[in-house]
Amino acid sequence: MEQSRIGTTPGEALAVVTICFGLMIWYSVDAALAGYPLTPITDASFLWLIVNELTLAAVALLVLRARGFAIASLYPAPSVVGTLHGMGLFFLAWLAMALALAPFAGVPQPIDRMISEAKLSVAVIGLVAVVNAPFEEVFLLGFLVRGLQGFGVNTAMAVSLLVRVLCHLYQGPVGAMAVLVFGTVITLSFVISGKLWPAVFCHMLWDVVPFLWPHA
Repeated sequence: MEQSRIGTTPGEALAVVTICFGLMIWYSVDAALAGYPLTPITDASFLWLIVNELTLAAVALLVLRARGFAIASLYPAPSVVGTLHGMGLFFLAWLAMALALAPFAGVPQPIDRMISEAKLSVAVIGLVAVVNAPFEEVFLLGFLVRGLQGFGVNTAMAVSLLVRVLCHLYQGPVGAMAVLVFGTVITLSFVISGKLWPAVFCHMLWDVVPFLWPHA
C-alpha cells in the first residue's frame, strides 16, 4: 500500500487518540474527580512514562502504516533555524502564560506541589523531554492538526487542544489553563509554518525548565 496519505478521518483520529492518549486522559480525569491526590514524581514514574509512550507510539505508527498513512511525514526535522524558532516559541509561550494566569498568581495548584516535591535525576529529566515532547507533538500536531485540516483549521486545532488539555487536567484548573495557552501558541506556530521541530523543541524546554528551575 502506498504510504502517501496525510489526511485522516474522524474514526481514525479517534482510534489514534485512544491508543496514544486514552490512558493518560483516563488518569487525568480520574485525578481531577478525586480532588487531585498527590502523585509523587520520581525517576521510576518517569521511566514508566517513557516506556509507555514509546510502546504506544510504536503501536499507533504501525496502525497508521498499515492503513497507508505517510509515516515519514510525522517525523520532526531538526535544524538550527527550527531550534532557534523553538527557543523563541518557548519564551513567547512563557510570556503568554504569565499574562493569562496573572489573575491567579499565588493560587496553589497540584502541579506546583508535584514539581516542588519531585525527586528526579537530571538524566531522567532530559530523557523524558526527548521522548515526551516528540510523542505529544507528533500525534497532537503532526497527525491531528494536519490530518483534520480537511474539516477546517479551527476544528483541527480545537480537537488537538481538547485532547492536550484533557491529558493534563491532573495539574489543576490553572495548570490546565497554562497547558491550553502553551498548546495554543505552538499549535498556531505549526499551522502557520508547517514545521513540527520548533514545537517539539519548545516542548522539550517546557518539560525541562520547571524541574531544573522550579521558580522560573
